[in-house]
Amino acid sequence: MKKLAILGSTGSIGTQTLEVVRNYREDFEIITLAAGSNIDLLEQQLREFQPKLVCVYKEEAAKELQERIQDTGERVVTGMDGLMEAAVAEEADIVVTAFVGMIGIKPTIEAIKAGKDIALANKETLVTAGHIIMPLAREKNVKILPVDSEHSAIFQCLNGEKRSQIHKILLTASGGPFRGYTREQMRDVTVEQALQHPNWSMGKKITIDSATMVNKGLEVIEAKWLFDVELEQIQPVVQPQSLIHSMVEFEDGAIMAQLGTPDMKLPIQYALFYPDRRYLPGKRVDFTELTHIDFQIPDRKNFAGLDLAYQAGEIGGTMPTVFNAANEYAVARFLNREIGFLEITDSIAYAMEQHKVTQDPTVDQILETEREVDELLKAAYANKRRFS
Repeated sequence: MKKLAILGSTGSIGTQTLEVVRNYREDFEIITLAAGSNIDLLEQQLREFQPKLVCVYKEEAAKELQERIQDTGERVVTGMDGLMEAAVAEEADIVVTAFVGMIGIKPTIEAIKAGKDIALANKETLVTAGHIIMPLAREKNVKILPVDSEHSAIFQCLNGEKRSQIHKILLTASGGPFRGYTREQMRDVTVEQALQHPNWSMGKKITIDSATMVNKGLEVIEAKWLFDVELEQIQPVVQPQSLIHSMVEFEDGAIMAQLGTPDMKLPIQYALFYPDRRYLPGKRVDFTELTHIDFQIPDRKNFAGLDLAYQAGEIGGTMPTVFNAANEYAVARFLNREIGFLEITDSIAYAMEQHKVTQDPTVDQILETEREVDELLKAAYANKRRFS
């Protein structure tokens, strides 16, 4: 039986992880559940799965949940200390890191130090701290099992292969809801339009990231660390049907591809059962109905996030943190209808232009960089600076 700690249990990845657990209850035990503030759903989850520890990041919400569940005897912890306690729970052997944002860095590091395997859905962890995470995982002999659809696909393509023989990673993208749009056409798009992803059902933040193609940029940097390749070996390719989830080209020209329907439960389940596979209910690709699979070159002119990610990755140090933090801040403002859609990537460019890079940053320096970016953009918006 595998024992799980799920950090971010009320989000899109967390809830789908629990769907997988429901399908195979005899194979899993939930040791800890952690959420940000959605205590209504978290209460339902803890009453169903009866974890040994529950964490609510926001203190007031934690107090309310503790009052609600007095009948269960469950203990509720809170804040970053609570998240780290949830991540290192002694009985857990796999930690699912499903929180969105840089909140996932410290708990992931502590889980690795404690010898836990990581089912990684929090891409910001590697984008900002890959130089810390990957050497630490090797030192502690810990598996980093990617949950992101594209990285899971690459991971599957590399089964039985030598990573030293990778020639190129072909990282696929759907192109999002605005594929084919010009910047002018995207100038006045609404939050509702940006949240209408054509293929995937995801949380709001990652859906907006897909619409700007910043998500693909984050995935490029993450792939660099996960698979120990150079940025120039990673080639994004638009595949609108989202049937090919990514490919690996080897030195001899052979290309391995992983195909499947756009369902996040597949990479989640693969990570949880690795190296085994289990039956997954749901729709399958039917090749008797499939008439074609399309490929396009990413539009880097109108979707600037991709080139900005490559720039950040090439510069390294704290610059990927700036890229990520500026995006997080700007996406939150866009979702609150405070800025326009194009200002997301323009804000990233502005923050990167203003930043003085620190090479080989510590965790504290990474988090300080995040705070500096937040303050920079907060001041820019307060002064009514327009980026586009």
